[in-house]
Amino acid sequence: MGIPFGILDQSIVFPGQTPIEALQNTVKLAQFAERRGFRRFWVSEHHDSPQMAGSSPEVLISHLLAKTEKIRIGSGGVMLQHYSPYKVAENFNVLASLAPGRVDLGIGRAPGGLPRSTKALQQGAGDGKSLGGKLAELEGYLHGRTEEEHPLAGIQANPLPEQPAGIYLLGTSVSSAELAAERGYPYAFALFINSDYETAKAAFRAYRDGFNRARGTEPYAILAHSAIVADTEEEAGELAGTFKSVRVTLASGKTVNVGSLEAAEEFARQAGESFTAEVREADIAKGTKETVRKRLLELQQEYGVDEFIFTTILGDFERRLRSFELLAEAFEELPV
Repeated sequence: MGIPFGILDQSIVFPGQTPIEALQNTVKLAQFAERRGFRRFWVSEHHDSPQMAGSSPEVLISHLLAKTEKIRIGSGGVMLQHYSPYKVAENFNVLASLAPGRVDLGIGRAPGGLPRSTKALQQGAGDGKSLGGKLAELEGYLHGRTEEEHPLAGIQANPLPEQPAGIYLLGTSVSSAELAAERGYPYAFALFINSDYETAKAAFRAYRDGFNRARGTEPYAILAHSAIVADTEEEAGELAGTFKSVRVTLASGKTVNVGSLEAAEEFARQAGESFTAEVREADIAKGTKETVRKRLLELQQEYGVDEFIFTTILGDFERRLRSFELLAEAFEELPV
């Protein structure tokens, strides 16, 4: 493929399925992605949700590495604000030692669940550090470097791998893009969560304009997008259905993106705040392979992205596989 592709799988437990079946389908999809030449396969982190089986990406990544041979496997992403950077580094140093050169550490800024799960995850662990501060600490641990002024100077997150996991920052805002640029990390904008095109455009512009090349890296922009490809336009439209994107703004000013007004109400109830909600049609690249190819090439040109990573939310696993197969075919057919 001329454009690198990846898959983000959320291990969704669709109606009529069990969590076991959802996780088995994640394994099958990773193996398919490897056979078809996709560059990477990421799994998500969600908490306190019976509809999501992927609550522990580190554990799932380990299993997927064992079930594949060469594709990069990673997180999309670990919610670092909940955790000790030291423990996250230990987990990913073990993974990178088991599968050298194949592990991605995507860091997310969203809570990965409702306020109740955030409280449970952060119980007794509130150190007040910003995400930027935790990223700096995490990077030091991954590479075996702690600053002399660090309160735990000299500590190592063993084992230290020959090829540490690559850090990617995921986000849906300009501020996340600016943090990725400051740290010199690859950046993935989740258009499937925040389908505001102007925000996406501003985020990618801020990322490239503010990128810190002094760290010895170059900007690498990834667009994470929903895609549903079918043999006919009618079938794709039917499969896409009426997905929504709901942006919740709490009275405190905190914002979060959810999939329904019911989820927005529950989030605000658990947070104990009033809220406003903006409902949008979810943006999905849908249609035949020709239609979707045209749309994705337009997005690549508009945003200047280096890679796409796709999520396809279809309960019928065979149709999900077919969608990714057609997507791969679409770009194999581009003229050289």
